[in-house]
This record gives sequence, C-alpha cells and structure tokens, in this order.
Amino acid sequence: MNGALHAEWTKFRTVAGSWWLLLAAAALTIAVSAAAAAAYHCPPGNGACAAAATGADPAKLSLTGVLLGQVIIALIAVLAIGGEYGSGMIRVTLMATPRRLTAYAAKALVTTAAAVAAALLAVGGSVLAGWLILPGKGLSAANGYLPMSLGNAGDLRAACGSVLYLTLIALLAFGVTAALRDSAAGIGAVLGVLLVLPIASLVIPDHVLARHLAQLSPMTAGLYIQVTRGVDTLPLTPWQGLGVTALWAAGALALGAAVLRLRDA
Repeated sequence: MNGALHAEWTKFRTVAGSWWLLLAAAALTIAVSAAAAAAYHCPPGNGACAAAATGADPAKLSLTGVLLGQVIIALIAVLAIGGEYGSGMIRVTLMATPRRLTAYAAKALVTTAAAVAAALLAVGGSVLAGWLILPGKGLSAANGYLPMSLGNAGDLRAACGSVLYLTLIALLAFGVTAALRDSAAGIGAVLGVLLVLPIASLVIPDHVLARHLAQLSPMTAGLYIQVTRGVDTLPLTPWQGLGVTALWAAGALALGAAVLRLRDA
C-alpha cells in the first residue's frame, strides 16, 4: 500500500492540471458564496431585518458556493481515474500494482486528500466572506443574528459538514467513474445523480413523494448539514442527511471496486 500511495501521489502532484482544478474549486466556491452574501438585502426599518422576520440562515447563505464548487470537486475525482482509462495508463498502473483493490484504494485515498484540501480552502474562504459581508447586509447582532463564527456550534457544524460533504461528493464521483470507466460518462452520471432527484422533488405534485425523494437525494439531503435555522422542519436531521450522501458514496465506491476487480482493464 505504501508503494501504491507513493505512486498515486507522484502522478497527482506532477500533473499541473490537478492543482489548477483544486484552486479553481476553492476560488469558485468562495466567489459564489461572497456574491450570494453581497446580493442579500433586507429593507431597513420596522424590524424588517430581524431574525424572526427574514428567516435568513447566515451559515447556509455563506456556504452557497458549495453548490457549484462540488462540480469541480467531482471533476477532479472523475479525472483521477477516468483519465487513466482514457489514456490506457490504467494497464500500466495495474501492472505496477497487480493487486487491483490496493491500487484502487490508493487512488481513492489520494483523491480524498486532494478533495479535503480543496474543501478546507473553499469552506474557510466562504465562512470568512460571510463573516465580513453579512453584518453589513442586515444580518447583524443588532437584528438578532449571531456573527458567523466557528465558535458557534451551528456554524462549526455547517462548515465542517460542508467539508465532509464535498469529500463525499468526490468519492461518489470516483466510484461512479471507476464503474463506468469513462470520464465523460462519469461526470454526466454524477451530475445526473446529484440533480435528477432534487428536480423531481420540486416538480412532483405529491408532497409525500417529493419529501421522500428529497430524503434520498445525495445533494439535497447532504446539504441539510448547512442548515442552522429551522432545523426541526427538515425531512432529516443535518447529520442524517449527510449520512445519506455517505451511503451513496460508499455504494459507488463498492460498485467501482467490483467492476475493477471482475472486468479486464
């Protein structure tokens, strides 16, 4: 395993595109989060900006960029294994590491480390942007809001949970692409998994079915981890929602491992 990890890390760090994608994931997440915070507005006077009146959730608003940042995080994971199938390098990898599950685990661990690094930078920057911008938009202590701070239990859970969410999305994308063995098919399938259930839950008139679809969606359920206000109204608790995403990621990883183990490269 040590040799396989070293080989996978060497491949990752010597490809310039990997680093640019990591920086792009962080930059896009921070930029979108800052833009969402800057665009927020509540009319002054008459208590219109009071917490009870707006129902705004500063933590979730500050982490809006995760919605788009996850796409690049998923792309990093897709290319980590799909690129080798596209170039034929997967055969060389398996010749160097004949134990396929060892090679698969090493590649998944390096991908996880990259996703965690990008997620920490992205979420940290987003929280900082929210802390700087939102008080000037009416979400201040004077109106009943706690300043964005990792010292608040809710904000800490939202931030740490967002890092875990982005990491799980990377593992989901990795497993799906390993099963499909093609980068284009992998990113298409991942986006489908992330978007189809949320869209269906919005357009289906049956509210009970829509609620169940939201509970099953890896994106909708997973992002409950960001909610700090009105948690009691959610279909699942924040950690249960993140658990749904974790189950999707685990299933995808198991499927990818089975395909690599049973089929020729």
